[in-house]
Amino acid sequence: MSKTLEKKITSRQATIAIIGLGYVGLPLAVCFARKGFQVLGLDKDRDRVFKVQKKESYILDVPGRELRRLVEDGYLRASMDFKGLSSADVILICVPTPLKTQYTPDISYLLGAVREIRRFLKKETLVVLESTTYPGTTRELIQPELEKSGLKAGEDFHLAFSPERIDPGNKTHNLARIPKVVGGINRRSGELTRLLYERIIRKVHLVSSPEVAEMTKLLENSFRIINIGWINEVAMMCHKMAIDVGEVIGAAKTKPFGFMPFYPGLGVGGHCIPEDPLYLYWKAKHAGFHSRFIKLAAEVNGRMPRYALGRLQDILKKEKKSLALARVLVVGVTYKKDVKDLRKSPSLKLIELLQKARCQVDYFDPMVPYLKIGKIHLKGIALTQRSLVRFDCVIIAVDHTGVNYPFLLRHSRWIFDIRNVYRKQKDPKVIRF
Repeated sequence: MSKTLEKKITSRQATIAIIGLGYVGLPLAVCFARKGFQVLGLDKDRDRVFKVQKKESYILDVPGRELRRLVEDGYLRASMDFKGLSSADVILICVPTPLKTQYTPDISYLLGAVREIRRFLKKETLVVLESTTYPGTTRELIQPELEKSGLKAGEDFHLAFSPERIDPGNKTHNLARIPKVVGGINRRSGELTRLLYERIIRKVHLVSSPEVAEMTKLLENSFRIINIGWINEVAMMCHKMAIDVGEVIGAAKTKPFGFMPFYPGLGVGGHCIPEDPLYLYWKAKHAGFHSRFIKLAAEVNGRMPRYALGRLQDILKKEKKSLALARVLVVGVTYKKDVKDLRKSPSLKLIELLQKARCQVDYFDPMVPYLKIGKIHLKGIALTQRSLVRFDCVIIAVDHTGVNYPFLLRHSRWIFDIRNVYRKQKDPKVIRF
């Protein structure tokens, strides 16, 4: 049966439907369309669908010119009508998997997508989940839901999990260059999924099951949140002992084995790192295992904006000022350097804490001209000599490359350098994190 699907994939005659046109789904759609596949992007977000239809890119890693060409040439189209699933040979699920509460997964988007697929599922279709979730989701949740159609997974249709590994804004490791992990509910499902992704990705690594693939993704992101939490704790420790943590990291990374550098900051942001490890924490807890490392790392990272606030208070004491009387400029509000994305940005939490302390706070970010935090609207200021002299302290929260740091140093009273931008300079008005 699956020989027909195999031929369609290798000859690029397979029609691919991608549910979810966010930072994972749209780049994936463009990659397949670029290789000559007919791709249908499905989303319930009217604005996303209309922008694709109007040939406008809204994702950093998708060039507008390429999107326009693919839409005009008929390789890529977008719709809110899920009836298009009935003609799909391959269906990729790229929907959000947020948290309901701090430690409880919200799988409502995922279930909604799967139920739409079930309505139109036909024989010899390959369904692949890309959304990050807890181990067991593909086999324990998606498979039974799809089999309510009367079709049997592994016989009538194929099912696999392949975690997204997109790093927004990373020009070196784009989607095609990042090795892809795939795991099917049976051998044939895995092989077809590998065959599919080999059309667009240089290296595809097939594992024995979707559970292994699901766990792989959570291991990767848990590794990061734990090490970020640890280095943030080291930074606090070094401050107490009057040791330059930046110099310590620089020295440690000269070791050619056994050490990987991580750098302190305000915590973690975006969708993946703050949330994905907590999916694993939740699943492990239900399996009778308490993951102390994940919870501790999440707590340490979550406390970093408040820790930064305390450090700022110490800096202002040198000027004999309290937070309530101070003017502070926060430089960088996105969750990541050079990426226009505010999701769960710890900079926003810091600004919120400053506002609650009745501090007069402004911000500058070359990528974000306007900002809304709760009911408060802020407009980014211009970095001029006249504007900088008004601030008691400048906080570098995100080290965007589009900032004139020498100018900032010349005209600021105090700089609280959270991102260690001035690591090579010894200036008394720079306070390192």
